[in-house]
Amino acid sequence: MDKSPDAFRTISEVAEDLDLPQHVLRFWETRFNQIKPMKRGGGRRYYRPQDVELIKGIRHMLYDQGYTIKGVQKLLRENGNHFLVAIGNGDMAAVEAISQRKQADQVPLTPAAQPRGMDDELVGQPRVKPSRRFFGLGKSDEDGPVQPDASKLSRDNRALLQEALFDLLECKRLLDQVR
Repeated sequence: MDKSPDAFRTISEVAEDLDLPQHVLRFWETRFNQIKPMKRGGGRRYYRPQDVELIKGIRHMLYDQGYTIKGVQKLLRENGNHFLVAIGNGDMAAVEAISQRKQADQVPLTPAAQPRGMDDELVGQPRVKPSRRFFGLGKSDEDGPVQPDASKLSRDNRALLQEALFDLLECKRLLDQVR
């Protein structure tokens, strides 16, 4: 019997639907505070439909587009959950609308509409640079996929190695429990 689209899902159902190991979902909960499954007695997780949609968007950006965890965290911070949900659903119209709304919010005020104060005397580059990144457009080197020919260990490489170590330690813990 199939569940209603509005029904909560267990971690095993979400993992199977999105072709992800369960430990990856648990790990992502530690890295993305936007993923908040409801936990019942015994620590059993139940994911809301909006959690599943967000995870689908995160999975797409990490696995299909080559973003790092830090890069996806930055996307979430800059554009919000709705942006990644739209990406996960393939809703390009919503993605474009969110991008346009974000750019409209960053349009500088006219001189008459700007507040008066100490900042009026500051001259130079804006403090926040507009960012319009999606599927590798405008991506900086630190947020993109790891380059295999790099001669030294970059921040991304170090982060990926730390994530792999975490996964290995989690696997070891699970194996120790089985023994």
